[in-house]
Amino acid sequence: MTKNLAAPLTVGFDLDMTLIDSRPGIKAVYDRLAEETGTFIDSALAVTRLGPPLEDELANWFPAERIPEMGDRYRALYVDHAIVPTPAMPGAVAAIEAVRAVGGRPLVVTAKHAPNARLHLDHVGIDAELRGWLWAEAKAEALVEYGASVYVGDHVGDVRGARTAGALSVAVATGPCGEDELLAAGADVVLADLTEFPAWFADYRSAAA
Repeated sequence: MTKNLAAPLTVGFDLDMTLIDSRPGIKAVYDRLAEETGTFIDSALAVTRLGPPLEDELANWFPAERIPEMGDRYRALYVDHAIVPTPAMPGAVAAIEAVRAVGGRPLVVTAKHAPNARLHLDHVGIDAELRGWLWAEAKAEALVEYGASVYVGDHVGDVRGARTAGALSVAVATGPCGEDELLAAGADVVLADLTEFPAWFADYRSAAA
């Protein structure tokens, strides 16, 4: 894969547990899906392992033949039950603005269904380009397409995506993976959360200059 060197400075961000705390909304959707189907879903457990595609989690609760149907129903319920309860993570808006302030382009690359991801961004006031349906190494597809030099995420899958794309992996320890796990996966930098991003980004820009 070859980077688009003509692209402006592009910084990629994951969505769930990086830019937004999607746990309340996702829990509400799983609870609704369980009620509708009569199937037990431990929603409190499910929201501790966000990151991988929805179908991976549904496979813990439904037989394989029902997963496509349940995925469609989950995404339909999501619009009414998950957007409003979901806040931005601390520092998320400021992190996006730090990229824009230097003429950069923020890009959100997520495994989430893209239309629902866009609703989240609009709800919390984040203006960024978006690519959905990409997980782990597959995220490199969008990162390379947009020429991203940095990718920020909370999961080891995000680290793998950054490394596959040849981008600097900046991890935030705000999701299911701790600092040691993120470093072991190959993260170049681990921040406690996005409130630390603007200062780090300023230093990164200075060093690059």
